Amino acid sequence: MVAFRRAAMGGATRSSATRPRTPAYVAGVKAALTVLSVALAGTLGALAAGSVLMARRVVTPTRREPDTRILALDTAAQTITLSRTPDTALPGRYGLFTKGTSDYIKLGSVLSEDATSVKRKLLTHIGSDAELAPEAAFSGWYYDRPEQLHLPFSPELIGSTVGPCPAWLFPAGSGETWVIQVHGRGTTRAECLRAVPVFHGLGITSLVVSYRNDGEAPRSRSGTYGLGSTEWRDVDAAVGFARRRGARRIVIMGWSMGGAIALQLALNSAHRDAIAGLILESPVVDWSLVLKYQAREQRVPDAITGLAMEALRTEWAAPLTRTGAAIRLDQLDVLSRASELRHPILILHSDDDGYVPSDASHDLVVARPDLVQMQVFEVARHTKLWNYDQERWSDSIRSWLAAQSLLPG
Repeated sequence: MVAFRRAAMGGATRSSATRPRTPAYVAGVKAALTVLSVALAGTLGALAAGSVLMARRVVTPTRREPDTRILALDTAAQTITLSRTPDTALPGRYGLFTKGTSDYIKLGSVLSEDATSVKRKLLTHIGSDAELAPEAAFSGWYYDRPEQLHLPFSPELIGSTVGPCPAWLFPAGSGETWVIQVHGRGTTRAECLRAVPVFHGLGITSLVVSYRNDGEAPRSRSGTYGLGSTEWRDVDAAVGFARRRGARRIVIMGWSMGGAIALQLALNSAHRDAIAGLILESPVVDWSLVLKYQAREQRVPDAITGLAMEALRTEWAAPLTRTGAAIRLDQLDVLSRASELRHPILILHSDDDGYVPSDASHDLVVARPDLVQMQVFEVARHTKLWNYDQERWSDSIRSWLAAQSLLPG
């Protein structure tokens, strides 16, 4: 009985192991493997395509996109009603890019608001025959042309390796102390105009510059941003320009990505001995942190974000990302290079920035408390600190300049 049971069991095992597979079975397995391969290839392809698109978006100069709507315009009362966003509800003075009979108008205080709309005072007179398209873009610029400052200025051209970069020069004082202002990503030098009167009142000459691919300066071969890795060379040319014009002490002020450019300039410039300090408004200190934050805000999968950042870092992906060359994000991470900093730094940043998180700014203070001071704002959002609280913003700069013995006279 025992022998029979073993034989039976052995026979059953051998039978199942050696049973011939039918052509249909084999074809089914092959079909399943093919489907799985195609699905895997499709998933990988989608991830790769998504990462390339994200990487291109990061470095491609952008046009201003509408971010609010004009809901009502009362020319008799000189008020305008906008759709409510975190920016349009901010207290203070701002600007609005429009289309129609006006391309830019200035906005005053909030008069009333509800869950969906905000009514503000108009500071630019709008006639009764005005026609404005509903789509508009809210702005912290306030001033959009240098003439609006009512200060003496001259247009200049700064020679750089890509060609002449336009600049505005606002002379003040003896001309020995200068501030060179660097605008952010997706904007132009007009972004910096609101700071000029502060420096002018202190006797500090202002040079407001452009840089490659910003729409005013020449285009580089790739036509894309280097996130500070290339643009600093154009600002370095501006430092040389200032020195030739008699500047002995130069402060670099950078707004948003302009902060990243200013930091790269401080780390790499041959003119470092002439740089007396940095003022950074809502700055990018670590691009990796910023890109991850913005990707999460836009619900981009982590896998795509990681691949996009790797594509930016690698030389072989440059033709796909159109950067022209690899962008060393590790070299742009100033937190990891904090020990190399040599200049005093003032950071102005709002903890509710909404675009460039303030974490890296706080971390830089911790890493270099001997050099870095920070004025922390709330509610002010990204690069709108002057608009939100002009008095505190201006006083912070004046006090820091005085503490660094950078005030003329």
